[in-house]
Amino acid sequence: MSDTRLLRLRTLPLLGLLATLLLPLGLILAPGAAAAPDAAAPVRIMPLGDSITGSPGCWRAVLWNRLLNAGHTDIDFVGTLPEQGCGVEHDGDNEGHGGELVTQVADRDLLPARLAATRPDIVVMHFGTNDVWSNVSPDRILAAYTELVAQMRASNPDMRVVVAQLIPMNPASCAACAQRVADFNARIPGWAAATGTSRSPVSVVDQWTGFDTALDTYDGVHPNASGDEKIAARWFPALAALLEEGVPGGPDDPGDPGDEPACTASFRAVSAWQGGYQAEVTVTNTSATPVTGWTVTVAPADGARVTQVWNGTLGTATDGTATVTDAGWNGTLAPGASAAFGLIATAPATSASPAATVGCAVTAAA
Repeated sequence: MSDTRLLRLRTLPLLGLLATLLLPLGLILAPGAAAAPDAAAPVRIMPLGDSITGSPGCWRAVLWNRLLNAGHTDIDFVGTLPEQGCGVEHDGDNEGHGGELVTQVADRDLLPARLAATRPDIVVMHFGTNDVWSNVSPDRILAAYTELVAQMRASNPDMRVVVAQLIPMNPASCAACAQRVADFNARIPGWAAATGTSRSPVSVVDQWTGFDTALDTYDGVHPNASGDEKIAARWFPALAALLEEGVPGGPDDPGDPGDEPACTASFRAVSAWQGGYQAEVTVTNTSATPVTGWTVTVAPADGARVTQVWNGTLGTATDGTATVTDAGWNGTLAPGASAAFGLIATAPATSASPAATVGCAVTAAA
């Protein structure tokens, strides 16, 4: 439960006292006046990640109080997990599951139910530390990011997504982890630029620079008190800017100046064999405006290359990234509607499970 709701509840005894004082004067409050509904619901913010976010993830407590002290009182941190003990009053709801890999969350379709239960307007995501530790490739992690963002937009087409470049990691049992984090972080801004839309922007917060595992963690991975302060300080400007801008339906929503057509793409492996695989990409109109044409970029992981598509037209860049445009008959999508195309890719015999980073752009009708 959020402090915002608690503050509202504390006003009830005062209203009751005023009613008691006014009744002898013949003044009666109109029905419902003492409990008038809020003009708008609070902005719902989901902290999403692993143990750095949720076990106990005390940077959330620091961030919550910074936001309140700055005047952002109409907020509600949400998640299916409760507050996990930080010794500071705050709204502790979160979606930080210790030990989870972002690739597993995507592969097992775990996020949609969590979104349905909490209905966030903003997702603050620091996710992938366990994947990097497990030596999952950046391509596969970013493909999982893309899948989660598509699920977020299916839940809320106006979703604001704030993604962290991960804090450094230097555990005693993983000498290579420090460089893996740096390598992965270097890929995030480009992914965000390709994934964000005008309706559902994706912004990046640098949690890596200036964070010292020797000073700011207790085990080379998880933040201590100084680490919590640094993480909260980096999240704060990005969140404050979104709250001041006003999210659609939030208390400071400036109104919708006009919806622009937008789409997302999601990748699903159908079958695999040594040297290749078959996959399906689903394109979804995430706007309230009809889409009249679309182009999807497909960047296969682990050196794979798309060689064939159906229900679309294939083009391939020199770096192996494929572009697939609609086939004409499946280019027009009503709001919320989807279309799919299939593909065949060749892959090195040593490649991991099929994965790809996909992005979608609206194009004019052919």
